[in-house]
Amino acid sequence: MARCGVSRHGRWYVPLQEKEFQLGIETESCMDRNALPILEVRDLVKRFGGLVAINGVNLAFYQGEFHSVIGPNGAGKTTLFNSLAGMFPPTSGEIFFNNKNVTGMRPFELFRLRMVRTFQISSIFSGLTVLKNVEIAAQGRHRTSNSPWGRLTTPRRKITEKCVSYLERFGLAPMMNQPAGLLAYGDKRRLEITMGVVSEPELLLIDEPTAGMSPEETMQTVALLKELSGGMTILLVEHDMGVVMEVSDRITVLNQGRVLAIGTPRDIRQNQDVRSVYLGEQAG
Repeated sequence: MARCGVSRHGRWYVPLQEKEFQLGIETESCMDRNALPILEVRDLVKRFGGLVAINGVNLAFYQGEFHSVIGPNGAGKTTLFNSLAGMFPPTSGEIFFNNKNVTGMRPFELFRLRMVRTFQISSIFSGLTVLKNVEIAAQGRHRTSNSPWGRLTTPRRKITEKCVSYLERFGLAPMMNQPAGLLAYGDKRRLEITMGVVSEPELLLIDEPTAGMSPEETMQTVALLKELSGGMTILLVEHDMGVVMEVSDRITVLNQGRVLAIGTPRDIRQNQDVRSVYLGEQAG
């Protein structure tokens, strides 16, 4: 029997027949047929010489959902993220963002279209204050060009007020005037997420936000991700299955560059193919 449900955002997500779920194929019997995906991947392939890292991936991500991508080491998660974010072009296939073909676009071009990506390794400006880091990210949305010297379209005072409000929202306001390099590791990751959010993306790609964190820092990050999930669309790559199951509306499982399964956390937790490949258990 097909399963169907409602995400935390009130939108129907795709039900999955058991056979189709095992093949990583989504059905449409409960989907809003008028809804267009905010991001769509069609027959995506990425090769590095003789290595096929991504092999014919088809995916669709919808407005307002929190969608996580998981898989064992070498499954192709980071390669998929890098291809979507314009870090390197796919070998073949197409990527559509808001129904616009963005295949091969560079990161700054995608930024202008409101697709923003954070990195697994923190990419903050260590010598600048926490506030200045966030201001730089925010100013990128309010310039007439991609140049850091482009004219601002919003007064600096308004941008600073906006940045302070985001720092307050994410618990970083008490540290706003100290150098970002002096932050604890978990706070650096929160700062990077804040820098992504303040740039007002429609789609935020977050790569391994809890990597290297203590249990307490991980809990704080989970709370932050839940805070974010009420508005923008979020695509997450994460190794911590507890985090993935806690925050996701849907989950895609990759294995050897292909889609193994797509479904809700409950679907993924119960799927025997996933348990066998990802969790190392024998399928029953």
